This record gives sequence, structure tokens and C-alpha cells, in this order.
Amino acid sequence: MSKILVIDDEAWLCEMIRLALMQQGHEVSEAGDGEEGIAKARAELPDLIICDVNMDKAGAGYTLLAKLREDAATATIPFILMTGLADAAGMRQGMELGADDYLPKPFKVDELYATVNARLRKARTVREEAERKFSHLRSQITLMLPHEMRTPLNGIISNAELLATVNEFPLPAAEIAEMGREISTSGQRLERLIENFLFYAQLEIVANDAESVKALRDARTDQPAEILRRTATALADRTARLHELVVEAVDFPLPMAEDYFRKIITELVQNAFKYSSAGSPVRVRLAAPGGEVEFSVRDAGRGFSPEQIQRIGAYVQFERKMQDVEGMGLGLAIAKKMTELHGGTLTIESGQGTGSIVTVKLPAAKGA
Repeated sequence: MSKILVIDDEAWLCEMIRLALMQQGHEVSEAGDGEEGIAKARAELPDLIICDVNMDKAGAGYTLLAKLREDAATATIPFILMTGLADAAGMRQGMELGADDYLPKPFKVDELYATVNARLRKARTVREEAERKFSHLRSQITLMLPHEMRTPLNGIISNAELLATVNEFPLPAAEIAEMGREISTSGQRLERLIENFLFYAQLEIVANDAESVKALRDARTDQPAEILRRTATALADRTARLHELVVEAVDFPLPMAEDYFRKIITELVQNAFKYSSAGSPVRVRLAAPGGEVEFSVRDAGRGFSPEQIQRIGAYVQFERKMQDVEGMGLGLAIAKKMTELHGGTLTIESGQGTGSIVTVKLPAAKGA
């Protein structure tokens, strides 16, 4: 059973619709004007709203729809407009404001049923898909997060417990300093783990909201080369491999916000240093071939097998038992997700023992 709100200043029509929908098992409430309709929509949060375009004044239904779409609580409720003047201009206006369907007056009960059932069915499909995605995300977190959080926590707790016994069992200053460094390293590792976990979960939410995706794609960075150089240099310096970093970058508009571009750089360059041996180069390139933006990171590390490349996703780590490398395997998944949200692609060319090239391709920035 679904909750449906009917908004129309013609009481007889509201009553007719209410009785017809109740015959199908729906719970129906009514409102006689726009103000009452907005109040009931916010209070009841129905599964569907059916609203007349012209109530107490022409276009009142459009005004009501616009107000509900501005409110986060009611923005996604399916909305059907009823009108006796279903011309192209009016329908376009309604659709631009976020209407899901039109029901031309006069209509038969069968037409009412068909329109209502179609909207409810579509809303149910969207909701089930979102729930499926979040269920998958939760299951992956449940499997991987406890182990990954336990590793840095063990480093923090064990060293802290030893420091707590210093008065009872004096330790050399050098050992105390080393314990402090291990606590700091483990704390930073745990902090990054939690940040990446929250960041990926946020990306999953954004991916299911068309307006948020559009806002991401409208962003722009005019001078990405300097951001790339500073970020990659800081990462190389942190791993004492500054002399192994090679950067080739040219400036042109990038269709992505600075923070997101910096995040992709961080994840890909950090992985390149993490999975390659000291003494081998890491090459970073930013170019604009053929009217699109191309950012790539090349390393000479152990590489991926074709099967591993196919399995790249959140919370997947390759050869964990063989390679005790920190992290949840989220770096590539985050970079891939961000790239796709911006309308681009992330590809990997790799072979085990021959290194990898990770390439991000994005469409040209608007107006570039």
C-alpha cells in the first residue's frame, strides 16, 4: 500500500480520485490548495503526489512543485501534474521543474491507474537499486573494515601499553622515541583509512543523485599543472624518493574541482610509490591530446594481472597475504569512481613484474 496526496481545488475530483485509488489499496489524503498541499506533503511525506496545474490561480501547481523540489525532504517524491491544457510549453515547464508525469483532463479511471502505477513502479525500482548498492557496500565494509582498523590500532595500543610501564621498567630514550614514532605512524594510517572509507561512502551517495553529479561536472580548475607538481612532489618527498619522480605537465582548463583532482593525484601517485621499489622511477603526466584531458601515472612496480584489473573495486586488496602493504585497496576504487562521476574513464595497462600505467581521461572543460 502506498501513501498518495491529491491536491486540487475541485472537491468532487479529489473525492473521485481518492475513492478510485482506495479501491487499489492505497492510502489517500487530500488538499484543496497549494498552501495546504505543501504543508501536508512535508508532514506526511507521501509516496506520490497528484496535483492540478491550475487551482486557485493559473500555474499554482508549478509553484507548488518548485517549492517541494527545493526542500530536501520532499525533493524526490514522484509528482504527477493534472491539467486540461496539456500543451507542449506547459509540459516542458513542468518537466523542467521536476514533474515525473502528466495526466490530461478529463481522464478515465483506467488512465489514472496506469499513470499512478507506472510512477510508483519506477520509484520502487530506483529505491530497490539504491538499497541493493548500499547493501553491497555495507557487506564489503563488514568484511574488510574490522581487520584493517585492527592493524593500526594494535600498533597504537601495544606501544602505548609499553610506554605506560616506563616507570616500572625504564626504557632507553631512543626506544621511547621509536615507540612514539610508531604510534604516530599508526594513528596517521588509521586516520587516512577512516577518511577514505567516509569519502568512498559519500561518492556512492553522490552517484545516486543526478543534481550532485551535474554540480561535479560543472566545476573547473584553470591551472592544474601547479597543483599536480606540488601534490606529487610532497608525496615523493614523504617517501624519500623525490629524485625518482618525473613530472610532465601543461596548463589548460580541467573539468574538475581542485580538491577532487588533488585526491586523484594523491591516490594514484601514492600507490605508485607504495607498490614499486626504491630506485625505480615514477612518471606523472598531464596533457590534452585530441581535445580531452589525460592524466597518467607510470611505475615500475610488481603490476597487476588481467584478472586483478577486472576485480578492481572498493575494499579489494590483491595478494594481501603475500604483500603486507597497508591500506584497504580503496585508492584505485576512489580514483575510478571520481573519474566516472565526472564523465571520464580510468584504465590500467599492466603486467605482473613489468609495472603499471594508470590513465585518467576526462572530457574537455566547458568553454575550453
